[in-house]
Amino acid sequence: MEKAVESLMGEKLLNDFLERYGLEPEVKKLGDFENYVFEAYQKGHPYIMRITHSSHRIKDEILSELDWMRHLHSNGLSVPEVFQSKSGKLVEEAAAEDGSLFFCCLYAKAGGNPVSVRSEQFNTELFEKWGEMTGKMHSATKTYHPSEGIKRRGSWDDDDLLQVKKYYPDKERDLVRNAEEVISAITTLSKNIDSYGVIHTDIHSGNFFYDGEKIQVFDFDDASYHWFASDIAIPLYYSILYRIPVTDREERQRFGKIFLDSFIHGYEKGNTLPEGWKEQVPLFLMLRDVVLYAVLHKKIAPEDRNDNLLAMMEEIADRIKNKQPIVNID
Repeated sequence: MEKAVESLMGEKLLNDFLERYGLEPEVKKLGDFENYVFEAYQKGHPYIMRITHSSHRIKDEILSELDWMRHLHSNGLSVPEVFQSKSGKLVEEAAAEDGSLFFCCLYAKAGGNPVSVRSEQFNTELFEKWGEMTGKMHSATKTYHPSEGIKRRGSWDDDDLLQVKKYYPDKERDLVRNAEEVISAITTLSKNIDSYGVIHTDIHSGNFFYDGEKIQVFDFDDASYHWFASDIAIPLYYSILYRIPVTDREERQRFGKIFLDSFIHGYEKGNTLPEGWKEQVPLFLMLRDVVLYAVLHKKIAPEDRNDNLLAMMEEIADRIKNKQPIVNID
């Protein structure tokens, strides 16, 4: 979280939101990268409470996210239920000391447990179920229309992080040029109901729990109108990035094929594959490098970057410079 936002987020504001949702004062902090995420409790039962600063999302954006989640939930998909506050609001808001706003919403806690990329459960069975869940989400989104009073969810190219000149270091002009070429190439892709709609955009292994039978996806903060192929690329991208070092390129290729074969097999159980996905996935792998490089510069100050993070940023910069995806798709 940016330091300017950190200075505004205090105990008084947190306790105010807890009271509005009828939650107990004791919480467990789960994250604070782009949103503040807490495990909160009501009579000992756990919920997930998320607090967002207005510099990250406005209220209408959060309401559109929750509206899409409710559509998926109503179609029987394993996504968290969304709850209202005591006053019947899906999103509560409160002003910070500088006049900016914080927004709060409450979800059911996902069932199951996290799966490490190095665990025994990170296998072809999981990859297939991961793909099936993604396919089912894409199938359900084809029937989605914003509810009355809900503004249309933003498109992929509304993302501020695509303004790469704003976040990339001034000296990295070649990276800016190559990043803009990737973005430009994606804008030329065709759109239709079978290839483009509201998607999660960030279904990596840190954004779902698994109980051995089914996957429950959460963290829909980045959901946007996007190509379905992006939701195929992102699981592949992060599984490789976090599991296999950049020095072992052969293993990345070997694992990438195993992962994608299983994921696609599952996806076809939930949805028909979008036309042209094989040609599109490499573009979306490169787009993830472009966006991740921007967000790391935006969110983490130079003095807070450890050696592992610096190595990752160097790896990403090298791929952008050489116009290469993290893995080649045969």
